[in-house]
Amino acid sequence: MGALTILAVVLVIAGLILLGIFLYFLKVWIRAWMSGARVSMFNLLGMKLRSVAPTLIVDARIRAVKAGLDVSSDMLEAHFLAGGNVINVVQALIAADKANIDLNFQRAAAIDLAGRDVYDAVRTSVNPKVIDCPDPAKGTAMLDAVAKDGIRLLIKARVTVRANLERLVGGATEDTIIARVGQGIVSAIGSSPSYKAVLENPDHISRKVLDSGLDSQTAFEIVSIDIADVSVAGVSGTREVANVGALLETERAEADKKMRQAEAEGRRAMANAAEQEMRARVQEMQAKVIDAQAEVPLAIAQAFREGKLGVMDFYRMQNIMADTTMRESIGGAEEQRGSKDD
Repeated sequence: MGALTILAVVLVIAGLILLGIFLYFLKVWIRAWMSGARVSMFNLLGMKLRSVAPTLIVDARIRAVKAGLDVSSDMLEAHFLAGGNVINVVQALIAADKANIDLNFQRAAAIDLAGRDVYDAVRTSVNPKVIDCPDPAKGTAMLDAVAKDGIRLLIKARVTVRANLERLVGGATEDTIIARVGQGIVSAIGSSPSYKAVLENPDHISRKVLDSGLDSQTAFEIVSIDIADVSVAGVSGTREVANVGALLETERAEADKKMRQAEAEGRRAMANAAEQEMRARVQEMQAKVIDAQAEVPLAIAQAFREGKLGVMDFYRMQNIMADTTMRESIGGAEEQRGSKDD
């Protein structure tokens, strides 16, 4: 008797559990059946056992079916298990279908799993968005460019882009578009002969940049590039330099001047060194002359000792030397008087 009671209790509990499970899935199953997006009870039970939210899968399938899309519950479940956003993918498929954009479930799921917002990409493909170049959020409000005449210009552009769903996976982001457009604008202005040409026809710059194919290998397609603002630097009372060319020429001239001065100082130092060297050589020669003159009395004394020089010879030599000294002094005095008379 006791065993039968326990068995009955177990059966009642099991029946209540099964009834609870049935009632839990019954509401979801009825919603799917009434919406034409039928999902079997066994599939709902399998989703629960695989830790998949049945309500989420059913809601996503109902949206797809009501939009006329053929998306099975297995495809949605597989995407959910892969970590994707099921509702976002279905919303993107519906938006793409209404806009006549060729987007299948596999591509949408790949875009979603790649970390891109596929629904936002479809909306951007339908309704292009405008991005500023340069990005003010990066701390730079204007692009800096210099024309061939050396005048510095400040440029701000607005780029209209449309998402390219085929290149969304693996394509470059908005930052690449901004960088390429900025580089193209700076290059186009740098090749302009004068800043006046840029101010008169800024559309030539945007057209030249647009024709450069800057959206290659990116997730976007550039629709248009518009110059929003262009001005000459330094004309608004700021300390910014407008004529960069003149400034560079001035700095180059100043550098050349300093280099020439350094070269002149080097030559002057070399000349001074050569002069000091010559003076040292003169002093050396004078010292040698004095040494030679000191040898004369010694030679005379030696000649006296050896009998090669007599007393009368010595007196005659002294007279000749005195006469020569007197003539030199007289000649020097006459030269001084002549210079004074002139």
